[in-house]
Amino acid sequence: MSKVDTAWLRMDTESNLMMIVGVWYIRPSITLEALKERVQARLLQYTRFHQRVVEDALGAQWVDDEDFDIDRHVVAEVLMPVRGKPGQLGQEALKERVAELAMEPLNPAHPLWQFHLIEDLGGDGEDEQASSGLIMRIHHCIGDGIALTSVMMSITDGGRTPPKREQQPRDDRDWLTDSLLRPMADLAIKAIGAAGSGMAKSVDAWSHPHHPLDASVDMARIGYQAVNDVAAFAFMPDDSHTQLKGKPGKRKRVAWSNALPLDAVKAVGKGLGASINDVLLSCVAGAIGSYLQSKGEVVAGKEIRAMVPVNLRPLANSYQLGNRFGLVPLVLPIGIDNPVERLYAVKSRMNDLKGSFQPVLAFGLLSVAGLLIKPVQTAMLNIFAKKATAVMTNVPGPTEPLQMLGSQVERLMFWVPQSGDIGVGVSILTYAGRVQFGLITDSTLCPDPEAIIDRFEPEFNKLLLLAMMLPWE
Repeated sequence: MSKVDTAWLRMDTESNLMMIVGVWYIRPSITLEALKERVQARLLQYTRFHQRVVEDALGAQWVDDEDFDIDRHVVAEVLMPVRGKPGQLGQEALKERVAELAMEPLNPAHPLWQFHLIEDLGGDGEDEQASSGLIMRIHHCIGDGIALTSVMMSITDGGRTPPKREQQPRDDRDWLTDSLLRPMADLAIKAIGAAGSGMAKSVDAWSHPHHPLDASVDMARIGYQAVNDVAAFAFMPDDSHTQLKGKPGKRKRVAWSNALPLDAVKAVGKGLGASINDVLLSCVAGAIGSYLQSKGEVVAGKEIRAMVPVNLRPLANSYQLGNRFGLVPLVLPIGIDNPVERLYAVKSRMNDLKGSFQPVLAFGLLSVAGLLIKPVQTAMLNIFAKKATAVMTNVPGPTEPLQMLGSQVERLMFWVPQSGDIGVGVSILTYAGRVQFGLITDSTLCPDPEAIIDRFEPEFNKLLLLAMMLPWE
C-alpha cells in the first residue's frame, strides 16, 4: 500500500471514520441477487475489492482475502421508522440510516467496502414505481472520490472494465519521487488551473531542463514559490471559532438538497464573470453564514476555512485506485451578506490558490505521515484540523443518466469524510445536468444540517435573480 493510502487507513478516529459514503436512487427497484451478480462480475475485476489489509511495523499491504464472501459485502438493508416519528420511512429514515452507517466501522479482517441495498424504498405516489436505495461505504484507503466515481461506473449497464495494466502492482519503492516530484511536474499545475502560466513552464523546465542555465533560473523560481507556500501553510493561524468548530462526538447527521440545474449555474457564472465553482462555493459560504446568524452568532466580517481536495491525476487515469490528491485551505467569507460581493470574494480567493504548490505539499505531508506510527501521524495531521472548519469537495459525475440492471439511477449523492476534529463535510456532485449538495455534520456541533442545506438554493436564487437583471447584450 502506498504511503499516502496508509495515512488514510490510519486516520480513523472515534469521531471520524475515513469512509466515503454514497447513495444511489434506482427506479424501478432492483433485487439483491441481481446486484450481487453484477458486483461479482464487474467490481471484483478491480483487485482492491477482493483484498484485505495487513499491517505491520513497516506499513500496510494488500493481500487477497482467502475467505472472501460476496454475501458479506452486498447485504440487504431494511429501514426502521425514525425515532419520534412512528411509521415514517422514506427519505427521513434513509438519512437516519446513512448517518448510522457513516459511524459503523468496516470489518478490518476483510476488504474495506460494503453495499447495502434497500430493495423497496416505496414510490412517491400511488402511480409511482417503487425505487431502490443503494448505500455504498468504501474506505478512503482504497481510493479518492475521482477514482471511486470512475470505478463505480463499471457496475452500471454498459460500464467498462478496468484496463489490464490496472492489475499490475505499482512499484512503491521510489515513493518520494512519486509523491512529490512527478505530481508537481506533470499534474498539480494543470489541476489548479495554472497551465500555460510562467510557473507551469518553470515546473516543466525544472523536470525536463533544456539548458543548465535555464534549469538553474527556473529552479530558483520554483524554490521561491515553494518556500513561500510552505511558510504560508506553516504560519497559517488556526481557523476562526464558530459553533461549527469544536470537539466532535460519536454521532453523525446527513442531509441533501434539491438538485440545481447545471445550465442555470453556468448562466449565472457567465453573467457575473465567475466560474461554476465560484458560484457554488459562494452559495455554500452564504448558507453557512446565514445558518450561524440564525443561531445568534455574529458573523459580520468573519471567515472560515474549508480544506478542498485538488486532483493530482489526469482524468484519463481516473480508473486507477488509490489517493492522488492534495489539499488547499480555501477561505469562505461567511460574513459577507451581499451575494455578489461574496461571489467576487470567493473568486479572488480561488485565484490566489492558482499557481500554489500547497496541494502537492499536502500530498507530500500525507506521504510522510504514512511512514509514522499512528500517534505521531495523528498529531501531525491535526495541523489540518486546527486550520479548518470543514472539508469540501466538488466531484464531476456522469453527464448522462446511468442505467443499472435495466433501471435508471435517478439520483447520486455522497458524503465526504472529515479528519481529526473537523465536524463538517460538504459534498458537491454534478450528475446528468444537475448539481447536488450533500452535507454531513457531527451531531454535537451541528444537530440540524437540514437548516444549512435548505439555504443553498435560496442563496443561488439570489445570484440567479441578479444575473437576470443584467443587460442581456
